[in-house]
Amino acid sequence: MEALAAEAAAGHGESFFASAEFWVLVAFVLFVGGVAKPVYRTIVTALDDRAEKIKRQIEDATRLREEAQELLASYERKQRDAVKEAEQIVEHARRDAERLGRKAADDLERALRRREQLAMDRIAQAEAAAIDEVRSTAVDVAVEATRRLLADTVTGKRADALIDRAVKDLPDKLH
Repeated sequence: MEALAAEAAAGHGESFFASAEFWVLVAFVLFVGGVAKPVYRTIVTALDDRAEKIKRQIEDATRLREEAQELLASYERKQRDAVKEAEQIVEHARRDAERLGRKAADDLERALRRREQLAMDRIAQAEAAAIDEVRSTAVDVAVEATRRLLADTVTGKRADALIDRAVKDLPDKLH
């Protein structure tokens, strides 16, 4: 442009607006202005679309982060609940084990008492049987000794009197 202004000042006599350079400049400015407007719109639209896409991605990331936090909180609650439930199960199992242990000890004690009583009953029965056997043997021995003694010492009328008296006392002793 300086060249045009210098030429006009030099007095070539042509006016500044009549020169070809001026009109080339005007055409260039109009061309750049005409092309720049659609290019500017395209660039602005592309940038707006990119900004909208980035905004959606940020919103999606925020939503996903919130969902992840909710899911994490849910799993933490579930973990706490599971730990509490496990503690309750362990406590219940411990109480059941204690109860079963006490019951087993009581059952064992009762069984031992029953066995002891059975043993005592058997001992008493064996004792009674032994006493009965000793008595029976003593009676047998006494009867045999009495028979021998009577056979050796009692004879005649005295023997007949003893037999009559024994026969007479027999009904009283049997009933």
